[in-house]
Amino acid sequence: TDTDGLLEAGCSKEGRKDCADKSGCSESQILKWVNMCDLFRIKGVGEEYSELLEVSGVDTVKELRNRVPENLTAKMEEVNAEKNLVRRVPTLKEVTAWIEHAKELSPKVTH
Repeated sequence: TDTDGLLEAGCSKEGRKDCADKSGCSESQILKWVNMCDLFRIKGVGEEYSELLEVSGVDTVKELRNRVPENLTAKMEEVNAEKNLVRRVPTLKEVTAWIEHAKELSPKVTH
């Protein structure tokens, strides 16, 4: 399945349980993947940046929309300096655009 399909199938707790049962993966692993797919809806966020966001404390569009751009950018710089997850940390301008885009999207993942 593609990322949109996984997001649709796993956006609810029941859906994640079903995906876990069918795949043999744990529900927590399915949730991690679903959250990454949720962040992929943001223009400019791919696999690397979704992982950096997750390690920085943001794993869904719903969480991203409530962040302060300056604080999140600083946190991602700190995390990347420690863990070296991406070659280039996103700029404040990029992070601000992500947050604005997140505010325009309706939440998909429920817990």
